[in-house]
Amino acid sequence: MNFIAPQRELAAFTCPHCGAYAQQHWWYNTLNMGDGRYRGESDNPLAVSQCQHCEGKCIWHQKEMILPSRGSAPTPNSDLPEDIKNIYEEAAAISGISPRGAAALLRLAIQKLCKELGGSGNNINDDIKGLVQKGLPVTIQQALDIVRVIGNEAVHPGQIDTDDPDVVSQLFNLVNLISEYMISMPKKVADSFASLPVAAKEAIKKRDAK
Repeated sequence: MNFIAPQRELAAFTCPHCGAYAQQHWWYNTLNMGDGRYRGESDNPLAVSQCQHCEGKCIWHQKEMILPSRGSAPTPNSDLPEDIKNIYEEAAAISGISPRGAAALLRLAIQKLCKELGGSGNNINDDIKGLVQKGLPVTIQQALDIVRVIGNEAVHPGQIDTDDPDVVSQLFNLVNLISEYMISMPKKVADSFASLPVAAKEAIKKRDAK
């Protein structure tokens, strides 16, 4: 399922609470303007949306979601190690007010992820190179380098506008993509292979030994 960023008035989007793409119920607090007039739905700056899947609520001011304060970042891949997931969530929490800070945190998340995958954790560029030498697909190498380069730009400003929320929002999807390919996919395949009959696994082992 593709990530659909939360937007005010959108009938359905990816819930920041449960991660499901779900319909949203909207309601508004009618405000007394003090002169006998009332502000209705169309011009009310405050709104609440409720996920029809988990019943989690989001509070909006104008077009900005203020609670939960995770900007438009998708929920992290559940298979990410807990310390990396915490960094991801910290980046999500500040992405709306500091895209540059979020980019720097996601670079740190990638550095830790490379160490999780067998790198030293001392130099992210060398770690990516080492993973490539071990057979890392070009697509995933490019995804790692995108997060690395944009994260570097956040710390040492250059030619990439890391204050642009659209630039930084791509990084969240890339972190999830990398972890899906490098962690979740092998885990799912290993679980499925383990469920095969013993005789079938023995036959595969003999075939590969030839």
